[in-house]
Amino acid sequence: MSLPGLYDRVQEAVAAIKPGASSEAPQIGLILGSGLGGFADKLEDAKAISYGDIPHFPHSHVVGHAGKLVLGTRKGARCVAMQGRVHMYEGHDAATVAFPARVLIALGAKILIVTNAAGGLEASWPPGTLMLIRDHIDLLRDHALRGPNDDRLGTRFPDLTRAYAPELRELAKAAAATAKITLQEGVYVAMPGPTYETPAEVKMLRILGADATGMSTVPEVDVAAHMGARVIGISCITNHAAGITGKALSHDEVTETATRVRSTFEALLDAIIGSLVANKEVA
Repeated sequence: MSLPGLYDRVQEAVAAIKPGASSEAPQIGLILGSGLGGFADKLEDAKAISYGDIPHFPHSHVVGHAGKLVLGTRKGARCVAMQGRVHMYEGHDAATVAFPARVLIALGAKILIVTNAAGGLEASWPPGTLMLIRDHIDLLRDHALRGPNDDRLGTRFPDLTRAYAPELRELAKAAAATAKITLQEGVYVAMPGPTYETPAEVKMLRILGADATGMSTVPEVDVAAHMGARVIGISCITNHAAGITGKALSHDEVTETATRVRSTFEALLDAIIGSLVANKEVA
């Protein structure tokens, strides 16, 4: 039997989630990257669903990705949070990687806060720096929208000029300043992985204008633009990229740094969500 079309798969996933959700749709979707999933545990009146219990939902086997969808409230906003994501380097195509983001939007979340752990390309930013994503460069070699387009999900050729909503970026910067949290801003570049970049590639990426590099985020942002949702992107700079310090890189360093700055990262998310509510950006 052939697999249902993309639109139908999204609806089947939504139907499986709704019995465990409140009667009101979530307003904000959170995609929490490596070592950052603990924020979902702070949601109030929370209900958790294993990715394995959601039809067509991919689940990760990478350390730091719990593989649970958590629905609850935070700072007066109804939220649905992903504790971990899948990546293309695990063998998935970009459309599969982006599928959960489509489900969050179909559930009702019109704002996505997408986070990741990333390597820093700016030598002056120490590990633990938080970076608001202003724009991205896609070097993943696959695209989440490749293939037939279903107009029920979005237009064939989405515009990415405002992929990271400018008005929400300004709100995030103001919220960080009020909370006395240092928040840098820059360009994120997505690389296929699973190897870290070579020193030569890091030099190339700096020439291209990137400030941080990782192996995720772009597919989710592409489908958000496709479906008309607004995005706030945040990178946790967990290490300097290859060649900047001369030290070898490891995933242990990524998770250790993400854990070390978790309280600051969570405070930033709280400040942003509270500001979204106060400024009536969620309805």
